[in-house]
Amino acid sequence: PAFGLFIFTIARDPLRIIILIAGAFFWLVSLLLSSLIWFIAVKASDPQDERLQKGLLIFGVMFSVLLQEAFRFLYYKLLRKAIEGLVALSEDGCSPISIQQMAYVAGVGFGLMSGAFSMINLLADALGPGTVGIHGDSQLYFLTSAFMTMVLIFLHTFWGILFFHGCEHRRWWEIAAVVIMHLTVSGLSFCNPLYVGSLVPSYLLMVAAAAWAYLLSGGSAQNLRRFLLCKC
Repeated sequence: PAFGLFIFTIARDPLRIIILIAGAFFWLVSLLLSSLIWFIAVKASDPQDERLQKGLLIFGVMFSVLLQEAFRFLYYKLLRKAIEGLVALSEDGCSPISIQQMAYVAGVGFGLMSGAFSMINLLADALGPGTVGIHGDSQLYFLTSAFMTMVLIFLHTFWGILFFHGCEHRRWWEIAAVVIMHLTVSGLSFCNPLYVGSLVPSYLLMVAAAAWAYLLSGGSAQNLRRFLLCKC
């Protein structure tokens, strides 16, 4: 379902594809920088100190989240400049794409790249060695990882809409809410292998973020009801 966002809403528009690829690149750069800092911190520390290594892992995750959101802000500023350029070049003085559409496409770009890396890590684990659950652990590792990947793709899409709206209207509390939600979802991963403790809250946050993004995009309960009832 997550990759259907690209096929049905982005694939036919070249401009949207460019924005999506650029958004994926921004997320990739943020991951590269955060991974580099975490790698240096691990190499400079005592590998035998388990408490320190766990603390560095938590630090790495939280720092990665903050860096991703910082790059999301940089990408917003870049797209804002791009809109001004598109307006200046257009004959009618209008941009061919709105900031709301850019926010959606940028969010999908962040989400798809995040999901792609999650899938790569999952496939790497599937190659072995070992068997999932052989020591009595949960055998639902791959299934729950797939569901977690999907929720992160959707969350990045909704976070993109919320974040850009907050930047556009200078509602800094909306930006703070996105950062807090992102930190929360990432922190919930430390509940594993208690997968219910991470999946259920993440999906509840996804529903809340989806409803919020829908309302900020101009949606209403009446429009949603007409859509569900297949009424024009």
